[in-house]
Amino acid sequence: MSTPPSLSSGPGTGRPDESSCRIGVLVPLTRPGWAEAGQHLLAGMELGVSDVNAAGGVGGRPLELVVRDTAADPEKAAAAVDELAALGVAALAGEYHSVVARAAAARADALGLPYLCSSAVLDALTEHPTERVARLAPPQSRGWRTYADFLLGAGHRRIAVAAQRTVYWEAGTRILRDHLAARGGTLVELDASALTPAAVCDALVDHRATALLLLVGIPDPAVPIVTSVRRDPRLAGLLMGAPAGQPEFAEWAAALGDDGAGIPFLRYLPERLTPLGERVATGLRERLGGAPSFVAFEGYDTVAVLADVLRSQGADRARIAQAWPHVAVEGTRGRIEFARTPGIGVRQWTRAPIQVVDRDPAEPGRFRVLHAG
Repeated sequence: MSTPPSLSSGPGTGRPDESSCRIGVLVPLTRPGWAEAGQHLLAGMELGVSDVNAAGGVGGRPLELVVRDTAADPEKAAAAVDELAALGVAALAGEYHSVVARAAAARADALGLPYLCSSAVLDALTEHPTERVARLAPPQSRGWRTYADFLLGAGHRRIAVAAQRTVYWEAGTRILRDHLAARGGTLVELDASALTPAAVCDALVDHRATALLLLVGIPDPAVPIVTSVRRDPRLAGLLMGAPAGQPEFAEWAAALGDDGAGIPFLRYLPERLTPLGERVATGLRERLGGAPSFVAFEGYDTVAVLADVLRSQGADRARIAQAWPHVAVEGTRGRIEFARTPGIGVRQWTRAPIQVVDRDPAEPGRFRVLHAG
């Protein structure tokens, strides 16, 4: 695993190098943030910067990341945006947690700082349409509808969600409920903050659910719920799912072992990586000491897009924001272009790949693609 950088990334001075072209980066590197996701996102960005600088940088200037840890705290992220803007970064990038990215996007928009959101999916990333914010990850509505289609295709009509009360989980529940109801499905909502794992199992039996979706954090309460369900003989045929992608990461496998396999999740990778993606996968594996997640590829693609824009527009913030509609970059997962999408207030990569994947119960270190959308 790559070592998180210090909060000031300038070479030995405590401040960024004034000769470089700087990008402000927001990533969760400490609890309660999903630190492993943040480390993968940052590893992808660092590899992207290394490749850009090996090819001559941006207009002859080295590209530099100025990194701030959000720890999944929206207020901390907003304060970091203020600090990064004052430091003179050309653009803002990153973040994994949707509620944090939303706070960062609002502040960046208010300051006139262009922001390329790497990995957060909440549809309402901004309250109002803006030209300053673009996003690589597919919106939650598209991804979670794809997941609901997978469930329906597998014959599931009575589906339960064990959810915590956050904007992100509530949005996901609403998307699933509406999509399933329109197709003859039923969604039962269980409050994961109020029910014990044993009570969740009892509710699943009472409601005759055939699938349980875990809209919760890890390790708690996800790990205790999974363990209880796996141990309950009444639920032997129940499918568990985690659309937000928890089983992608090593932390999940380490905590649950074989119990964590066979739990489908959303992953934003194509059937085949591009030639660039294949090369990047090798570099990421070396940096991370293991298989890179889709989040690491999102990090690399973020830098690839920003470097391309900076080469053509320079470090002028207004010109960078105006360039989003004209981006056409070959990334690790396909050609990246941004467009307006109905109901989405930011410039969106509309063709971001989506898969439903699980860890193979026969070989938990191997992923199986179950559905693509």
